[in-house]
Amino acid sequence: MQRLNKKIFSIITLLFFIAAPVFSEIKPDNLLFGDDDPSIPWRITADEIEYDQINKQYIGRGHVHIAKADKKLSADMARFDHKTMKVSAQGHVVIASGGDILSGSRIDADLNAGTGVVYDGSLFVKENHFFIRSERIEKIDKATYTAHKGSLTSCDGDCPDWKITGTDMKITPGSYGFVKHSALWVKDIPVAYIPFLIFPVNLKRQSGLLAPEMGHSDRKGIEYTQPFYWAIDDSSDATVYYQYMEKRGNKIGFEYRYVLDERTKGLIMLDMLNDRQTDNGSSESVDKWGYAGDAYARPNSDRYWFRMKHDQPLPLGFFGRVDLDIVSDQDYLNEFKDGYTGFDKTRAYFKETFNRELDDYTDPSRVNSISVTKTGMTYSLNAETRWYDNPAMRRWEDNDTSLHKLPTVRFDSLRQSVSGTPLYWGMDSEYTYFYRENSVKGHRMDMYPRVYLPMRYKNYLSFEPSVGMRETIWSVDNDDLSQDKNHLHREMADVKLDLSSAVSRIYATSENSSFRHKMVPQLVYEYAAINHSEDYPYFDPLDMLEKKHRITYSLTHFFTLKTEQKKADVPAAYDYHQFCRIKLAQSYYLNEDGQEWTANGEHDLSPIYGEIMFYPFQYFTLEADAQWSPYSNQFKSRNVVAAVSDQRGDRIVAEYRYTQDFSESLYANLTVKLTKNLLGYADYERNIYDGKEIRNSIGIAYLASCWSVDVRYAREEGDRRYSFMINLYGLGGVGSGR
Repeated sequence: MQRLNKKIFSIITLLFFIAAPVFSEIKPDNLLFGDDDPSIPWRITADEIEYDQINKQYIGRGHVHIAKADKKLSADMARFDHKTMKVSAQGHVVIASGGDILSGSRIDADLNAGTGVVYDGSLFVKENHFFIRSERIEKIDKATYTAHKGSLTSCDGDCPDWKITGTDMKITPGSYGFVKHSALWVKDIPVAYIPFLIFPVNLKRQSGLLAPEMGHSDRKGIEYTQPFYWAIDDSSDATVYYQYMEKRGNKIGFEYRYVLDERTKGLIMLDMLNDRQTDNGSSESVDKWGYAGDAYARPNSDRYWFRMKHDQPLPLGFFGRVDLDIVSDQDYLNEFKDGYTGFDKTRAYFKETFNRELDDYTDPSRVNSISVTKTGMTYSLNAETRWYDNPAMRRWEDNDTSLHKLPTVRFDSLRQSVSGTPLYWGMDSEYTYFYRENSVKGHRMDMYPRVYLPMRYKNYLSFEPSVGMRETIWSVDNDDLSQDKNHLHREMADVKLDLSSAVSRIYATSENSSFRHKMVPQLVYEYAAINHSEDYPYFDPLDMLEKKHRITYSLTHFFTLKTEQKKADVPAAYDYHQFCRIKLAQSYYLNEDGQEWTANGEHDLSPIYGEIMFYPFQYFTLEADAQWSPYSNQFKSRNVVAAVSDQRGDRIVAEYRYTQDFSESLYANLTVKLTKNLLGYADYERNIYDGKEIRNSIGIAYLASCWSVDVRYAREEGDRRYSFMINLYGLGGVGSGR
């Protein structure tokens, strides 16, 4: 509606204002003029032009045209009084501007007062494909227009599939439009009545009410969400959300967005709810108001979710980022996944705008961080403060053992040559202060330089030995430890020998295409001696590095298609498409001092790892990986994702994931184009390991040229929802759910 009314303003302004300089310059001996005179930019032509001496008016008859560039006015007859500055045109009157067309049977205008009337008017707005029709479109002063018995639709034809009508429409550019007694029609049948409709009319963003959301669910009852949009200035805006839930209470949401320049932007969101229902731990309350996925009840009624992301360039080439995610309880994100301020839409917006997502709604700990980074040609520097907020532990446990990094500073020197030698070197280094409220905390410094000597024999063989030295120092804050155990250090050395080759062959498939099969065998030997001490603290896996003595072999196949693109008068060009990659790998763990020690806890051989990525053509993709144990003859893990689609719009996606003794899940999504306008869809997700159905839904959508209707049933974690949505193209959606 906002874009529509902007177009109404611009077209009618064209009609009543740009014609003024045309007629004010007309003289009896200069009725026809050209565009070469800059002071008179419009050209007027007609089959017959005369001057009425009695009425002091100029009259054009037959194919009257007033035009400049892409702006044109045409009529069968036009009459102009240069003293009163009144003009009248009638008979197939058409005004065109940039693809937008305003037509009527007659136009009367007072160019001095800036007022006028278009009779039997019809306006076509190209951008939104809108049609506005009215018996009378009148400009009553310099800033206000009215349309009597007007109608609005985005459908073609004299009998549109839908339209909105009103007995009176009042439009004030730069402010708002008002419609009294408006009604929604389907064909010739009225289906909804709105006694008073308000919409913004502005060439810029306009504050005002947005379309509401309505629905009904088992856990919340009747729902109604009403957003209010506030256009603060050119670089920022805000939205306030009021959500009524019959069974839960009133939730208030606030969203503030700002974009100061191309790289400086941010978003702040806050939701608050005083929940009428709590989870006291009983089976009935868990089923109705809680979730059984964790060991914690939710007795609190004060519920909230604060999230924020900010990007900020800093001096000296640094770049800063802020990511905050604080939630009141462990069930909140599970409860509020849908809707304007729900988890799904928030995560999608963060991903699109900042290229960073939120933690999954099932994660018990939420990451909050402030980071500063700088990347040069030969180094990278990252400083970050990271706080993990676990709402269940924060609220209900006496001891919060969440581990925070306050801060971490990481400096990495990228691999680079040692001047005057065949050697290369690189280094990873990190300082972290680990903090826990109720457990061991302390400092850790880790430095890991490495030297490489790459060698190559012709084009057949590559060999790269490298040596690394790692120094780790801890300073632990724990009153229970002796002074000697508070300050610890660890030294380790490791050796790596990397031997690889590459062979390839080209196969012709046709006159203009071929494919190359490249095979890369690789053999890697790794040895790392680490002296472990029970006194070492444990903050993360870096503190408990395993000693290493293994040989890893791998074989990777690459398949690349080369196709010649023939174009007239253009040198030969080629498209390259890697349509398949297959890899197999396995490690052999060597014994030491007659004792068998392995990283996988089984035997000398690791599970065989395999992966495949297969993209044979545009409409099919397959990605899979697996680990298979040669001792138990069982899969340790297996994962596969496949997607098939076609030019019609049909698509099926299936995903299966399995980790032995830990998880197994299945997800599938199907979209089928039943007819030209009818679309069916369904999705299904199941936790096979726990024997629980996570989600299933089925729906059908009818897509017409100017509207669509969507009917869906969904069931998810004890909540059922039926939804019905109508979308009127150009105006947005209206509907309800149950």
